[in-house]
Amino acid sequence: MATTKKAMRLTALILAVALLFTLAACGGTSSKGETKTPTEAQTATTAEDTATEPQNATENNDDPAQNDTKTLVVYFSATGTTKGVAEQIASLTGADLYEITAAEPYTDDDLNWNDSNSRSTLEQNDKSVRPAIGSEPLSLDSYSTVFIGFPIWWGEEPRIMDTFVESYDFSGKTVIPFCTSSSSPIGSSASNLHALAPDAAWKDGRRFAIGTSRETIDAWLKEII
Repeated sequence: MATTKKAMRLTALILAVALLFTLAACGGTSSKGETKTPTEAQTATTAEDTATEPQNATENNDDPAQNDTKTLVVYFSATGTTKGVAEQIASLTGADLYEITAAEPYTDDDLNWNDSNSRSTLEQNDKSVRPAIGSEPLSLDSYSTVFIGFPIWWGEEPRIMDTFVESYDFSGKTVIPFCTSSSSPIGSSASNLHALAPDAAWKDGRRFAIGTSRETIDAWLKEII
């Protein structure tokens, strides 16, 4: 009888130990599974986010509402003075830059204001003249603001500026004229050009003298933008 009780106790002990090992093994498997599952889910989410970011960026670039906020600086410069101011404006605003060039470039003789028969004198005396543009055409579709720069010739804008403004649709654009001269103000130039593009929102223009500082140009931009 005593031997039977001892045998039963030994059997119970062996079963208890076996049960403990079984539970420990199951617990270890469960722990590993819980650790692995979140890691895989996190990795999958990260990969998905990375894949969709370029697509979202492309969609934003294709959205006209996103693109139609750019600024363009257009200028004509026969001697380089207006070019210098235009480059400063583009640099300060982050704008694109476009140079208007004449199909037939102006020579020094053409610009001789003392000669009543010089090319520029004859052009400025005839408001109907439209000199041909030699630079490549551009699209204004992606621009909301356009700066237009030019020198003052005989008190007004060069006739090639009339050619340019008449060649494009400025509807809904904000147009900001600027000019360069030794002393002559912008005068009627802005209103002349405005009349050629009446559907644009024109802001007051500004004259810049030769050697105008970057600080002066920057101060003007902060006033109008």
